[in-house]
Amino acid sequence: MDKNKQVQAVVVGAGAGGGVVAKTLATAGMSVVLFERGDWPVYDAHINDELISQRTQELDSAFGPDWKKHPRVYVRADGTRELLHAGSGAYNHVAACVGSGTVSYGAMAWRFMREDFRLKTIYGPVEGSTLEDWPITYDDLEPYYEQAEWEIGVSGDAAANPFASPRQRPYPMPPFEYNRDGRYLAEVCQRMGLHPFPIPMLRNSVAYNGRAACIRNRTCCGYACPVDAKNGTQNTVIPIALATGRCEVRTQSVVAEILTNNKGEATGVRYFDKEGKEQIQPADVVIVSGSATETARLLLNSRSKLHPNGLGNNRDCVGRNLQGHAYTGASGLFDWDILDFVGPGATMAICDYNHHNPGIIGGGLLANEFYLLPYAFSQNRPFGEARWGKAHKDYQRKNFYRLGRMIGPIQEMPVWEARVTVDPEVKDYWGIPVVALSGSRHPLDFEHCRFLSIKAEEILKEAGAVRIWRHTGDKKPASFYGPSGGQHQAGTCRMGNDPAHSVVNAYGQVHDVDNVFIADGSVLVTNGGFNPVLTIMALAYRTSEYIIHHFHSS
Repeated sequence: MDKNKQVQAVVVGAGAGGGVVAKTLATAGMSVVLFERGDWPVYDAHINDELISQRTQELDSAFGPDWKKHPRVYVRADGTRELLHAGSGAYNHVAACVGSGTVSYGAMAWRFMREDFRLKTIYGPVEGSTLEDWPITYDDLEPYYEQAEWEIGVSGDAAANPFASPRQRPYPMPPFEYNRDGRYLAEVCQRMGLHPFPIPMLRNSVAYNGRAACIRNRTCCGYACPVDAKNGTQNTVIPIALATGRCEVRTQSVVAEILTNNKGEATGVRYFDKEGKEQIQPADVVIVSGSATETARLLLNSRSKLHPNGLGNNRDCVGRNLQGHAYTGASGLFDWDILDFVGPGATMAICDYNHHNPGIIGGGLLANEFYLLPYAFSQNRPFGEARWGKAHKDYQRKNFYRLGRMIGPIQEMPVWEARVTVDPEVKDYWGIPVVALSGSRHPLDFEHCRFLSIKAEEILKEAGAVRIWRHTGDKKPASFYGPSGGQHQAGTCRMGNDPAHSVVNAYGQVHDVDNVFIADGSVLVTNGGFNPVLTIMALAYRTSEYIIHHFHSS
């Protein structure tokens, strides 16, 4: 493909959504350029070293971005501003590489429940929240969930979760066997009248689609897979797109702006290539899949005479309603070795507390969670335990194999003032205004976390843990006073039927610009009590189908 020759589609961001879109459009016969600010991930360059792990918040991310080139700003409630780096939890970063977070994620493959699409109808309006129903239902999305599960590859037992919404087809691969703590905690949950089941995973439990089965590596979540058994877009759909000959992946390329003509229609993108040279890529249609923070930033930086406040932002909706997941639950120490470190750690879950809890809106899953390696383990201990010296080392040696956990994400309430803007002063390496984050979580999020933490504590108590501590206690932690986001960031370009309160329609099409689409977590109206990646993939398949029908002429 000739560089910068007119193409039918430009896709910005090669993660969960962008990879699916590129594959679907290219296999349908459309010419595609897929932009990625990072590079192709190479396992040998991202070895399973905890101290460079993406999940080690105090250190730089193994998969980028380089925060010196990609700074961000946090705007506090009093108006003071703080420059952020990518290792800071407040930065809310996602990986910068082909495949993005699907290279290093834990790979839980959840479908949202039917209730998740109708929260306002089920629970009613929430004061201080912009809670709304989705413009689509679970049944609208169900065929695309199935497509994602089979094309990208999910292992699980569809009949094991009694709370799951209906499906037409089972998972393509059998579930993973429980590890030691998963098996034991599942038995405890059953004894309590709960309903444990194997976690669905975007990971090969058997050889699938030409790639090996998982070797149950303990260093999984936060790392690349050494045998390529973890299913991301970089090793599933993007190679299929490239094989068509109609898709080009341009790495180390930073898209600065979506260009528009005097009718307000998108004509392509302005970007900086890997040599730092400014370029223009013309296209018939532009699909943005950069994450809830970077997608909002790109739209806000795409100003023109007809879009003076940013593309799609004539009603001041872009960047609003930033959500993520507050993770909560409990940890407990046992007087025996409950862990066997058969990876990835998380193998069993319960959904008994995901909906229909008195006084709680939504809820969340609880799972035995991914393993803590030594550095992260040192950060998770009961209040009052020594954190340095001989007592610290003794604690590490004695308890490393004795930590049981039940952890999960809670359904957060969207808030209008929890938002992404672009900073008026700070610019990145290429001179582009950077993300500025502001606002805070809804007060109910803390109450919901406390509820789920108490449930997790009850399970660990029944399991016989000798010391238990809740991750959300009776005092609100400092993290609740800033905006949410993290790697499950969502909501900043929410979908809806009313352009006054949403950015895109039910197909991800920007209300104000017919040939611009969004295919990432930005469009989620609410974020569920689950990891959202499978929902992002399913929506990307649905959006792609719409684009093919309306913009592809054979």
